Amino acid sequence: MKKVVGIRFKPAGKVYDFDAGAFVLNPGDNVVVETKQGLGFGTVVSPPAGFDEGAIKNPLKKVYRMASDKDFAQLEKNSETEKNAHNYCLAWVKKLDLKMNLFAVESTFDASKLTFFFTSEGRVDFRQLVKTLVKKFSVRIEMRQVGIRNQSKMCGGMGRCGRELCCSSFLDKFEPVSIRMAKEQGLSLNPTKISGQCGRLMCCLTYENETYRELKKKFPKMGKIVDTPGGRGKVIRQNIIRGRIAVLIDNNTEYETDVDKATLVEDKKQEK
Repeated sequence: MKKVVGIRFKPAGKVYDFDAGAFVLNPGDNVVVETKQGLGFGTVVSPPAGFDEGAIKNPLKKVYRMASDKDFAQLEKNSETEKNAHNYCLAWVKKLDLKMNLFAVESTFDASKLTFFFTSEGRVDFRQLVKTLVKKFSVRIEMRQVGIRNQSKMCGGMGRCGRELCCSSFLDKFEPVSIRMAKEQGLSLNPTKISGQCGRLMCCLTYENETYRELKKKFPKMGKIVDTPGGRGKVIRQNIIRGRIAVLIDNNTEYETDVDKATLVEDKKQEK
């Protein structure tokens, strides 16, 4: 029976399935695999497991061989080429006065293609730049414009939490993030406090959002009238994590209690 193995080409990149063939592979092993771009260098992240061939529409590419010292030497050579290409391209971007922010260059494993990643506020006419790069490096050239989040993912950095950015350490795709998530969690809506290095809303706002939404179901909404052991009053604050609410009693005193000890007064009674 054939076995499928999960391979990742970048530290926080997407995991791709490959046919393991007869290789005995373990997580952390470096391998050379067949890809649409030719041979590629990847790392095993999930061990080989049996799969139903009928459930897969397209035939899986195969693991070509275990990585050798020669393959690691090729990676070092590619890395040097990427640095040179980045510096050379930056010089020509400045010379041609192109409104683009070049931030990374990637080479295919066989060094047959160079991909230049950049961000820009609009479209960029880089035809002359591509001609110059092809003449210099004699390989296929691709200019790829990406979003600001992708730039953060590829460049990496430290978040306001003091840890490595989630997108560059373990997130393999970006989930939709909205300002409503910050509101659900009672966070400050100050953009500087809920935005990441990329300037967009922090990805971590999605982590606890479902938990907050589930916990808030048993909480009376802000402004509602409730009966508590301390008297009847209006809900002015919620502490979702501790399961407590603060109520403003009729005599303008603040009373805090467990949400389970508060009873919502029906709307008709509130009107009276």
